[in-house]
Amino acid sequence: MKFYHEIRGCSLAVDIVARELSVPLDLQWVDMATKTLEDGSDYLSINAKGTVPTLQLPDGEFLTEGAVIMQYLADSEGSGQLLPHLGTVERLRVLEWNSFIGADLHKGGFMPLFKAQTPPAYRDIAVDRVCAMLSWIDSQLQDRSFLVADRFTIADAHCYTIAIWGYVHDIPMSRWPALEAYLERIGSRDSVRAALEATFEQARKVGREL
Repeated sequence: MKFYHEIRGCSLAVDIVARELSVPLDLQWVDMATKTLEDGSDYLSINAKGTVPTLQLPDGEFLTEGAVIMQYLADSEGSGQLLPHLGTVERLRVLEWNSFIGADLHKGGFMPLFKAQTPPAYRDIAVDRVCAMLSWIDSQLQDRSFLVADRFTIADAHCYTIAIWGYVHDIPMSRWPALEAYLERIGSRDSVRAALEATFEQARKVGREL
């Protein structure tokens, strides 16, 4: 399946999940500044929203939104390992985390920090908001190794992908020892290392600094 991906994008979470499940993806890298693919073609013809990620399904249809794509991959695999089965409270907890990470930590928290047009005064407000959410996540990790069910789930792939943006924006992550240990633990997984290496390789290829 073709997977439309971005360097340092939230799409990393989907790549991690696919590698956890041993689902091969054909990575298609998107230049988000120009909305073009490596061959120069128009990404907007694939996803008119112009966002990543996008997954081309086996039947040729395109599926967008990372949280939904992760759910699709985990459910298709069928074991319930990365996303507990329908009807369980554990499943709802994973989806609850995914909603918080996508809507609050990602869109409401970090996104203003990536946008050049964000006013400096609001940038300080956004950092404070991000720090408050990271502090809350840290409190939830005081007595657990993973977010839900004491095992790695799609919520952990998602949380890792977004929370490491704190390092990008020079947020002192050492303020939250449990969260920092969690990020190191998730970052040591083979799936995460492989997904990051694919990103680093693409960055080197196009001469982009990370």
